[in-house]
Amino acid sequence: MFAKSFLYRFRFPCQYAVTGAVLDETYQIPHFGQLESADSQAGFPYDFRIGWNETGLLFSLIVSEKIQSLWCRTTQPDDSDGIQICLDTRDIKDIHRASRFCHRLLFMPIGSGRDQSQPLALWLPIHRAREHPNSIDLSQISMMSKVSPKGYRLDVFLPGKILTGFDTSEHPNLGFHFALKDREHGNYYFLAAPPLPHDQDPSLWGTLTMERR
Repeated sequence: MFAKSFLYRFRFPCQYAVTGAVLDETYQIPHFGQLESADSQAGFPYDFRIGWNETGLLFSLIVSEKIQSLWCRTTQPDDSDGIQICLDTRDIKDIHRASRFCHRLLFMPIGSGRDQSQPLALWLPIHRAREHPNSIDLSQISMMSKVSPKGYRLDVFLPGKILTGFDTSEHPNLGFHFALKDREHGNYYFLAAPPLPHDQDPSLWGTLTMERR
């Protein structure tokens, strides 16, 4: 059975933010997704916020109410705790196979550094893509994480210069989708969820509209 969101096109405002700024509640992405969990009545205790400026995108993610330890593995990125974000810098909705302007990135709160305690970003290929974007220099992504026994906070600055086609003056809309993975809480999908090809079909993604100051 398909999610009702499959029948609509969704646009969400993305507010302007200065690089390094703290994103308040006005930057929150609305909860309108589908949860896959062992307990279908359970919610996913998270807070996800996003902002933009001419130099890139800012994300802030908080996951709470955890008891189990984080599970983050570079060898099993699709199963790891963290957030996968899909972006289309052209926001084309009449194609079903990703173009060179489509990106899929994974951000994990731990997994990098000598003791694996630092946040990690990975580029993930999009299945059946017609063409992949230019090579992404992941070292230019700024990340900070704070892990506690009850959860974590992850802050990310994603420079537009490493995203193929990022140009907010000419293309003020971005195709946007995310999948929030957590072995304890389950998986939360923004708008489209399995069995739909949510992480490879740009026509299933929502739209972020870059709002000017």
